[in-house]
Amino acid sequence: MSLSTNNKYRKSLTRCPLAITLLLSFAAVRADVPPADVAKILSSEIATFHQTTAPKPSSIPVKEVLLRADEGPTKVDGKSTPSFAAWETEYVSPAGDKLLVELVCFQSDSQAYSLLTLAARRIKDLAVIKAGDVGTASFVRDRGVVFFKGTTFVQVTNETSNNVTSAVEFARLLAVGLDKGEDEIPVLVAHLPDSQNARQHALYAVNIDTLRDNVPNQPVLDMVSFDGGTEAVTANYGQSQLVIVEFTTPQFSIDNDQRIWTRIAELKAKGEPTPTAYRRVGNYSVFVFNAPDERSANALVEQVKYEQVVQWLGDDPHLAERLQRYFTQTSAGVLVAVLKSSGLSLILCLAVGGLLGAMLFRHRRAQRAAAYSDAGGSIRLNLDELTEPVKTGRLLKSAEPPEQPSANS
Repeated sequence: MSLSTNNKYRKSLTRCPLAITLLLSFAAVRADVPPADVAKILSSEIATFHQTTAPKPSSIPVKEVLLRADEGPTKVDGKSTPSFAAWETEYVSPAGDKLLVELVCFQSDSQAYSLLTLAARRIKDLAVIKAGDVGTASFVRDRGVVFFKGTTFVQVTNETSNNVTSAVEFARLLAVGLDKGEDEIPVLVAHLPDSQNARQHALYAVNIDTLRDNVPNQPVLDMVSFDGGTEAVTANYGQSQLVIVEFTTPQFSIDNDQRIWTRIAELKAKGEPTPTAYRRVGNYSVFVFNAPDERSANALVEQVKYEQVVQWLGDDPHLAERLQRYFTQTSAGVLVAVLKSSGLSLILCLAVGGLLGAMLFRHRRAQRAAAYSDAGGSIRLNLDELTEPVKTGRLLKSAEPPEQPSANS
């Protein structure tokens, strides 16, 4: 190898550490730069609100107990696949209020709603979650507002004063630019007994840690697997705590049900805490904990109804059958409607015709009564001068008697 070649090789080796250092520093800088969709949401100007600091990574998932502090910023349940991205920035209102905006972008609407319910549980007096006020659902907290819309969770806090007006105003403006996703609270919440009131304080879980943390001292929940997209909701009814776990397939539901019953038997044998009532309802596993008695617990379970929804990933094999049934039902409905309308029209016409005929008959009868005498052809004296004089213009003249032959003829 020549001397010049060796020199070039040495120079390339000396440059490698510098190049690697630059690449690592560039990657570190890029890690702090929000993606284009987040930068678009957290733009420098939102109506009359001005951004004062650039967006930076946020630790809000750890603060709201979605994550443990040692799980890192890109894990939800210990998995390595990033499930969300969290960012925060600051805005100032026209009145001078300083607003801290924390935003988390998830992969599903359920994850965003779960964090909303977790944040509500951290409020001392349990915040009331309202649907449709700000975003898909929201609640007002001290000095701010928290909401979710689609796959996005947002928390806006007024750092200057306790006035939440500017925070709510900004939150509504920010929500307009967010993708609405499914634009509804997860359907599982609607299957809670008295769901209209229960969902105001319900907690939604998309991982087992969240469920165990909010239903403490219940070892039976260790048998529940959240593989395959399992989700759960829990709500309190007096001293009873109801938990509904939804599995994505019947097989998942059956497997978990068998493990749960085995675990319940083991816990009873050891004298450890067990559910007051448990039942598998469709693809749901329904638990009731801490109920005053088994009867009230079973009454809660009986109010949970499973509604199956089938979604075909490809073409629906029953599409032609469903369309045929739809057109048959529609045609039958149209025919019945036509017959009904025709029958009503006929009845209406007969009624109107009968009424007009009766009126015309009475009118003609009244005319005849005025034109002819009711004396039966006999002479009627007009003593009371009420009878009109007889019109003789149209009467036939009486026949003249024949002439009598004369005597001379």
